[in-house]
Amino acid sequence: MPDTQLTSMLDELRRRGKRLTTARRVLLQELAEADAHLSVEDLADRVQAGHPGIHRATVYRTLDTLSDLGMVEHTHFGHGPAVYHLRSDLHQHLICESCGKVVEVPSSVFKRVERDLDDNYGFVMRSQHFAIEGRCRTCAQESGHQEPLEHVH
Repeated sequence: MPDTQLTSMLDELRRRGKRLTTARRVLLQELAEADAHLSVEDLADRVQAGHPGIHRATVYRTLDTLSDLGMVEHTHFGHGPAVYHLRSDLHQHLICESCGKVVEVPSSVFKRVERDLDDNYGFVMRSQHFAIEGRCRTCAQESGHQEPLEHVH
């Protein structure tokens, strides 16, 4: 995470009257630097590796606080644990139920569905909360069950 982005997030905490604890700073930094989706256990391990004084319970509480403040979002990948990422990096996840491949797509891909649900059913969808399960192109072709859908713009 560029220092300016971290500074901006810490400034946002200050503006909201929240304390700038070591746990909050370290968690935001770990999420920003992660090259994979991290469960709360993964995050706790990373935080404790560099800051053994930060207890696991503090990591859980801090994630809850950052989620409540809208700075962190979590997603459920099937039956596995929730994984966390910064809200500034909103995206949707597609998970192949055959090979387990995870593909990140921009949230904008689901805007039409979100509009249709709101217009026709008065329902406001949060598309990032759950991953979309299906089959990747390779697995769909190998299984012979169906050809993947054409890419629609």
